[in-house]
Amino acid sequence: MKSLLLATALSTAATMSLAAESYTLDPSHSQIVFSYEHLGFSTTYGMYSGFEGDISFDQEDPAQSSVSVSFPANSLITGWDPRFEHFMTGDFFGAEDSDTISFASTGIEVTGDDTAMITGDLTINDITKSVVLDATLNQVGEHPQAGKPWAGFSATTTVLRSEFDMGMFAPFVSDEVQIMISVEAMKAE
Repeated sequence: MKSLLLATALSTAATMSLAAESYTLDPSHSQIVFSYEHLGFSTTYGMYSGFEGDISFDQEDPAQSSVSVSFPANSLITGWDPRFEHFMTGDFFGAEDSDTISFASTGIEVTGDDTAMITGDLTINDITKSVVLDATLNQVGEHPQAGKPWAGFSATTTVLRSEFDMGMFAPFVSDEVQIMISVEAMKAE
């Protein structure tokens, strides 16, 4: 059952079924955390939080479901202002030129009762690459405070920042960036 719900929540197709139900991400409980090695001395982290996105559930035909997320690059949290300022330049996120980061699912392979590999298009710096998220359905059910259907998901992936025109200092600062995602979604009204 969890596999079906995960597939329903995160797979996509070109057209939407009439049976699909709309869910929206809870921006107060959705985060994207990334990390990379710095010269072999440490691991450095950044985070996006407070973003919004849409999920369309189709329990009858999971292949007709979809997920999309979009947020401004300059909503990044680094914990250190000089790092944030450098990340917003053309050396990395190029926020002065292309301000939006987005992900749109394109397919899913269910791998277990509550796991799946989610394929989608990640766009950073106006460059779009296909990425695969190793996803887990954490829980689905009625939210005890909101009193309506709710779902929680976690996912991980690794990307090469050089593929998004962000390769400054590679390989000394790792080209590989680990991404961890945790989101909650509520049934739309």
